[in-house]
Amino acid sequence: MDKSEDTKEQVPGMKVGTALWHIVSYTAPYKGRVALVILTLVIDVAFDTAMPLSLKFLIDSAITPRDAEMFAIIISCLVGAFILTACSQVSRDYLYGWLGSKVLGDLREKLYGHLQRMSPGFFSRTNSADLVARFSTDLSAVENAIILGMPAAMLAFLQIIISTTILIMLDWRLALIVILGLPLCLIGPHLLGPRATAASYNLQNENAALSASVLEAVSAHPVVRAFSLQDSLRNAFVGQSRRLTALAGRFIFLSYSTERAPNISMQLFSLGVIGGGGWLAYKGIFSIGDLVAFNALYGAVAASVLNLTSISATLLQATGGMQRIQEVLVQAPEVVSDPQAVTLPSPLKTIDVEGVNFGYLPGQTNLTDVSYRIPAGCRAAFVGPSGSGKSTNLNLVLRFYDPASGRVSIDGQDLRGVSHQSLYDQMGVVFQESFLFNTTIRENIRMGKPGASDAEVEAASKLAELHDIVLQLPDGYDTQVGERGAKLSGGQRQRVAIARALIRNPGVIVLDEATSALDPATEQAVNQTLERVSKGRTVLAVTHRLETITGYDLILVFDQGRLVEQGTHDELLRRSGRYASLWNRQSGLSLSDDGTMAHIEPASLKAIPLFANVALDDIEKMYPLFGTEHVAAGQTVIRQGAHGDKFFIIVRGKVSVDVEAEGAPSRQVATLADGDFFGED
Repeated sequence: MDKSEDTKEQVPGMKVGTALWHIVSYTAPYKGRVALVILTLVIDVAFDTAMPLSLKFLIDSAITPRDAEMFAIIISCLVGAFILTACSQVSRDYLYGWLGSKVLGDLREKLYGHLQRMSPGFFSRTNSADLVARFSTDLSAVENAIILGMPAAMLAFLQIIISTTILIMLDWRLALIVILGLPLCLIGPHLLGPRATAASYNLQNENAALSASVLEAVSAHPVVRAFSLQDSLRNAFVGQSRRLTALAGRFIFLSYSTERAPNISMQLFSLGVIGGGGWLAYKGIFSIGDLVAFNALYGAVAASVLNLTSISATLLQATGGMQRIQEVLVQAPEVVSDPQAVTLPSPLKTIDVEGVNFGYLPGQTNLTDVSYRIPAGCRAAFVGPSGSGKSTNLNLVLRFYDPASGRVSIDGQDLRGVSHQSLYDQMGVVFQESFLFNTTIRENIRMGKPGASDAEVEAASKLAELHDIVLQLPDGYDTQVGERGAKLSGGQRQRVAIARALIRNPGVIVLDEATSALDPATEQAVNQTLERVSKGRTVLAVTHRLETITGYDLILVFDQGRLVEQGTHDELLRRSGRYASLWNRQSGLSLSDDGTMAHIEPASLKAIPLFANVALDDIEKMYPLFGTEHVAAGQTVIRQGAHGDKFFIIVRGKVSVDVEAEGAPSRQVATLADGDFFGED
């Protein structure tokens, strides 16, 4: 599902009938109740048909001959039929309420369950707000079809069939006019329906895009205010809103037109029925009762046709919504569990990566012929420039992706043949941005081991050195952390994440830039905690801050997707290779504990080409010209084509380098990190 900005009309492959068939397929587990619903519909239609037909018998058999007994019989039958129908309608309302909610719940749960099975690659290329829209806007459209559209459609369809059959029995000549007219009523919907469906699909796509823009603006509110982006974002929003307005107007026009065409056709044929019936009655071929009954039944047919067309907008919106839902459901997970998957023994021992080649996209290579071994209890770090393949290795070991060739194995078992659950049960993962759920601290820690006792939660919290912090909070472990943990500090969030990883007592701890977003003092404290809890466990750590892994047992150095060096810190420095180059670049860089002042040793400036030929004494003289500049996340430092008058050395953080081309979206070409430099020279 490409996140295209193109708002041109796209004709989807799904038709109304196909969408309804998908919806009906979800009723299969409830066949008994479906049969009861159909029975109540038949009773309802039978009564609606009997009412106009009773006029014939009242006029011809009771009123005209003045037969009081027949009159009483007919009225009694109608009263009995009314009571039966009323009971049937109440029963149908209950049955359909139960059935509709079950079908919608099953569809909702299937969609959610399918998303949970999808691989990380799916979420990296899919807009999150668009996925949320499929649960809200699209499911709401399907819900309207289930609750409002389909019952009315079934009732109208049965009414047309039964009433037309009775019309044929009354007079085949007049009935022929009705039968010929019905297909003509469908010409308009047949011609306009696909265009209306396409308009609905495009409208829902644009609506999802607008929701994504609103979500982005709300999430980035501090950046928006800091850089006075309100006007530019509002202008962009107005453009999107006007595109949405235009698409909405087109859909409304087409849906009304789809409804209007049958209305005009039925009005035209009403004239034929009234004229033809009146002529037959005038000639004595038709009785007055026949004429009244025929016109009443024809009115029921016409009303049913109009009812079908009146719900066309509901069904068209449901078709667009169902297609967007099916677009997700037909996506297959890229990483699937083998039905014969084996359970990994505990504790895990050796991790082997053998001849692995991998790319996130077809034709792309992110890892080339990578092989290494990590024994049990080893603390291993993955380092290298941004984009070198560090995190990609972790993704493969965690089996978020499968290699294109080669294999990743634990204790000799290829991960493709291993139970996902047995793998993840023995791994505790701490990410750079540790997501916290909008619930209590206690429940966030318990997420690492569902069903864990309060004692286990507190034990994990103590290991993460979080317990004393939590006890100082007014609500303790029942403190609500807010959306994404917004009510906690960065260090507190990370300690909750560490406790969540430790509660399952993992044999392997995975750290993906786990402290890089923290200020120096907090980072040092959290690193000390990680150092202590990692003893006796295998550690896999991705970092670009080399000073944090000098004591590791194994350092794997990557460059452009290849493993270029491996060894301990001291061994790698002695080789004077890629690792030594990275180390020298970061040496001499420091940040104050509160993160407000950056510092670089004058001698370290000599490693930068701009200052390579400048005497150290002169560098020390110009050193006071250097200052600390803080750049917020998302802020543009230098825009392409703008005048630049500064030279930057990154002491802490990352900078994305994007290239813009006219008529094309910006493209990331590099990511700079600690020790890298850029700007005017």
